[in-house]
Amino acid sequence: MLSTLQFLQPWEPSLAIQLLCTLAVGLYITGLVEGYRSGHREGFWKPFAFLLGVALMYFVTQTQYDYLSQYMFFIHRIQHLVLHHMGPFLIALSAPAAVLGRGVPDSMRRHAGFLRPLLLPVRIAYRILQQPVIATVLFVGLIFFWLTPSIHFDAMLSAQRYALMNWSMAVDGLLFWWLILNRAPDGLTPQLSYGRRILILAVIMPPQSILGAYIALSRQDLFDVYAVCGRAWPVSPIVDQQIGGLVTWIPASMMSVVAAVILLSFMFREHRSRRSTPMPACSPSNPISSTTPV
Repeated sequence: MLSTLQFLQPWEPSLAIQLLCTLAVGLYITGLVEGYRSGHREGFWKPFAFLLGVALMYFVTQTQYDYLSQYMFFIHRIQHLVLHHMGPFLIALSAPAAVLGRGVPDSMRRHAGFLRPLLLPVRIAYRILQQPVIATVLFVGLIFFWLTPSIHFDAMLSAQRYALMNWSMAVDGLLFWWLILNRAPDGLTPQLSYGRRILILAVIMPPQSILGAYIALSRQDLFDVYAVCGRAWPVSPIVDQQIGGLVTWIPASMMSVVAAVILLSFMFREHRSRRSTPMPACSPSNPISSTTPV
């Protein structure tokens, strides 16, 4: 038990991450309670997905797992799989906007109008980053950027660059999967057709697979920073790199397949819902009926 508690302690505490995770969970639970009182119940799976997504992102950054990720390449790749894929995917899948909104205190809502002019640059930047082409290039490009050996070497030896790397992966993951899994009406986040979303998922798969395969099948130690710093476990550099390449290659690509299947289920559900909606009855304002010649 003592070793477990020690493992759950932060290796490099980040007040920003701790506050954001605490705020997100606090607002969500408050929103669930308010929704329960007003008859808006979320069931089990959406809250489970949201809380699990936040917990996973917290776990890989604010426990001793973060230490291991700095001294084992394949652990680092799992960390980024969580930050860029799994955690944001689960959060976006839970569609938490309404619940989080209900969790905001009334006093803050009353003063929200004063913040709108200040948030205008953020809204503009968000709208630009959510353009499909930009979002797709950025999602794949960040993976290639941080896995460029020379850049990766510098990032792993600098606390500031290491934090920037993890933050960029997490924020970009949230932006991308929010765009892909968004089911709200067209607003600040573009409402893409299901076909375009599945196309984007198909586009991001080959680059990730090629990069992961190249790393996994390479006989050269591409990331020698782990030899410089020393590995946490007695694993050979090539084996460490092969496992890390497989993590980049297979699970990351499979996330696109899982997302496409979920999108298809959304599409079929909406199609069935439209088919089951009764046709409007004939009325004076709608005089055309099956017996009226056209």
